[in-house]
Amino acid sequence: MKPSIDWQHTDIDSFEALTGDLIREAAELIRPYVPASSISEIERKNGDRILAKFEDENPTGAFKVRGGLVYFDWLKTIHPETESVMAATRGNHGQSVAFAAGNVGVSAKVVVPFGNSTSKNEAMRQLGAEVIEQGRDFAEAMEFAISEARSTGNHLVPSFDWKLVLGVATYGFELFSERSDVDAVYVPIGLGSGVCGTIAARNALGSSAKIIGVVAENAPVYADAFATGKWCISSEPPETIADGVAARVPSEDSFSVIRRYVDEIVSVPEPHIRDAIRELYELTGKRIEGAGAIGYAAWASDENNRFRNPAVIISGGNIDDAVFDGIVRSQEHR
Repeated sequence: MKPSIDWQHTDIDSFEALTGDLIREAAELIRPYVPASSISEIERKNGDRILAKFEDENPTGAFKVRGGLVYFDWLKTIHPETESVMAATRGNHGQSVAFAAGNVGVSAKVVVPFGNSTSKNEAMRQLGAEVIEQGRDFAEAMEFAISEARSTGNHLVPSFDWKLVLGVATYGFELFSERSDVDAVYVPIGLGSGVCGTIAARNALGSSAKIIGVVAENAPVYADAFATGKWCISSEPPETIADGVAARVPSEDSFSVIRRYVDEIVSVPEPHIRDAIRELYELTGKRIEGAGAIGYAAWASDENNRFRNPAVIISGGNIDDAVFDGIVRSQEHR
């Protein structure tokens, strides 16, 4: 019998609902589809070392699929009549939705902004999703998805939801279970499911590791909100190679958790993100996307080397060939 969560008696409507027992159940639920991703050490040429949790190894190439599988298990249990869903994405959430929807026999439409990653768009189509281009950035794509879902009756899969966070928390649970000595974790922040899941796993296992949130300097809304203590939005679409963290309108739910539990947020400039993509390829042979490399970039830029046993979440590897090749070639021509 397929593992499942007792959704009829489980209400996940807050961060506090993400208990250790529920995270274990979520891990059992997704395990047939998502094996535990590897944890291995990366050593820089200067001898500095960091543990890396490689979420690029997942079936969709990113961490999001963990949350998607949990969310759709809930959806088909509580709303078995659902035949079609809609979501907005820059790519990794959309691939997660397409993968999980196909797994339970539901059709999916995903809305992406104009100019979105061509490889991520194609990956979503390959997974069976209909890709709709609309809006200048993720926020505008989400506005369109909400409107379309209301008019068509399609179920709207949110980009941030505590059931998604529950699934995502399983990678942190794997990390802290295997390496209890970790004293700091660098986590990318897009809308916050990754960092909230990491915090939930840390708390559930009683770790004292510090949580270092990481954003792109060109997408600073979470860093600004964290610094001021006030939720804020940006009026202009962010322009960053790290499209997975290109947030303009943060989630109030995730921000409430970030403000309470995150120790600091680091903003990374674009050249450092590119350097991290290049260096990760040189050291590991892996093609890591901007949002996946940004935590490593933050750690590599910390000249104080403050932590004895730091770890980084390599959140995804879905990078366009042209973008990746351009970054590698730029180093060769230096």
